[in-house]
Amino acid sequence: MDEVTISEEDRRLLGVWAADCAVRALTLFEAEAPGDGRPREAIEGIRAFTVEGRRTARLRSLAWAAQAAAREVDDPAASAAARAACCAAATPYFHPLASPHQSKHVLGPAVYTARAHELAADGGPEAGDGEIRWAVEHAPAEVRELLRRMPARSPGRSRLDVLYHRLDAALRH
Repeated sequence: MDEVTISEEDRRLLGVWAADCAVRALTLFEAEAPGDGRPREAIEGIRAFTVEGRRTARLRSLAWAAQAAAREVDDPAASAAARAACCAAATPYFHPLASPHQSKHVLGPAVYTARAHELAADGGPEAGDGEIRWAVEHAPAEVRELLRRMPARSPGRSRLDVLYHRLDAALRH
């Protein structure tokens, strides 16, 4: 499998964009679990990484904690919002492999944010499509270039697959 060159600046800029995407769904989680700060802490952790530039065990732990929060909340929109926070905190850890799986790590925060908004709107795709547009409009050129070094995603069958494909295709143009 081919490797992709990923600079620390790439990871930092990806982290900024990932946090900006994930925070857009955070209120959906906090409305359902107001006492659970794990997704917010994960977003704060990735924001700290973008300043400090150090991947730490704490950041990884914050990502896993947000993932646990996603599993523990009953509301699907809140769960997707927590997954967006988890994905954002995990972005500095993706591997330099040119594979669709690794591109999923780049796209995950925006895709789960879009899905959270869809689920909050009773599954209406318009809310998700709007979040995908926002993510595309706010993606730095470096994130787009990083994604272009990886294989393009196929459409897939699930709604998440469709969102991944739409975001991937839009960021490549």
